[in-house]
Amino acid sequence: MTFQANQIAMLLGGTLVGDGEKAVGNVSGLETAREGDLCFVCEEKYLPLLRDTQASVVLITESLLAADAQPETNATLIKVENARAAMAQLLQMVAETLNPRRKGVEQPCFVAEGVDVPEDAYVGAFAYIGRNARIGKGVQIYPQVYIGDNVVIGDNTILYPGVKVYYNCVVGRDCILHAGVVIGADGFGFEPDKAGVYHKIPQIGRVVIEDDVEIGANTTVDRAMMGETRVAKNTKLDNLVQIGHNVQIGESTVLCAQVGVAGSTKIGNHCTLTGQVGVAGHIEIVDNCIFGAQSGVAGNIRKPGVYMGSPAFDANQWKRAIVRFKQQGKS
Repeated sequence: MTFQANQIAMLLGGTLVGDGEKAVGNVSGLETAREGDLCFVCEEKYLPLLRDTQASVVLITESLLAADAQPETNATLIKVENARAAMAQLLQMVAETLNPRRKGVEQPCFVAEGVDVPEDAYVGAFAYIGRNARIGKGVQIYPQVYIGDNVVIGDNTILYPGVKVYYNCVVGRDCILHAGVVIGADGFGFEPDKAGVYHKIPQIGRVVIEDDVEIGANTTVDRAMMGETRVAKNTKLDNLVQIGHNVQIGESTVLCAQVGVAGSTKIGNHCTLTGQVGVAGHIEIVDNCIFGAQSGVAGNIRKPGVYMGSPAFDANQWKRAIVRFKQQGKS
């Protein structure tokens, strides 16, 4: 599949600089690109790479160039408002072509009596849909997905192979759950008796995943002991993330790989927890917080900002402390 630069410019509403008939059929980075590749530049530090790139076409954020600028490059440029967003738009189109939406119910699978599967939905082979489940329009249920009793799956949500959604849980509209996701397994609740023997505390709550949430492969969101565990709309969970029981995660928040959040913690809106951040239970984190990789959040965070370290504290103070640690190590 190939596209000419002028076709791409028209599709994106961009401004063409150079040969509009150059064709591309692959995407790549500027440094590794070859003829026929499409690249993008969204930061000033990458501008010097334009001179030597072998890419045929480059999307570039127009604010990086003066109005009459003509960078030294053999590539055709397409100036757009946001090159990264423009590339994402193109990749979405390619993805839909490579993996189009499906329709129909494959056999063998099990759909409980009385469950309505819309005509434009898809149920793959060996999937299981329990009693009183509600399946929205355009839902894509891939092979070997398990949907328990009384589960609600919103319109246009995609459940990739091996997803498990336990009973009574809710997944909103336009969500994507990747392979191996488990929604609604029991929270980690045990109580020792006088002899130190642990006894299970029944977990009778549910999980609610709001609209436009994407959850990466093998991530788990535990059901509440009572009430609900909730992931708010537009939040993105990476692969191998663990969300404990009764956790509340706000809107448009990002949790990167191997983040673990202990039970009954509340995380605000527009937060970012980078790789391997650990969050203690029964604490609150306000909106607009960023935590550096491997930070340990041991207590309430009441002020927006950037945090690092374990226990996590202000990133600027943490950087100064690291310098001092290195200086002391040399003495």
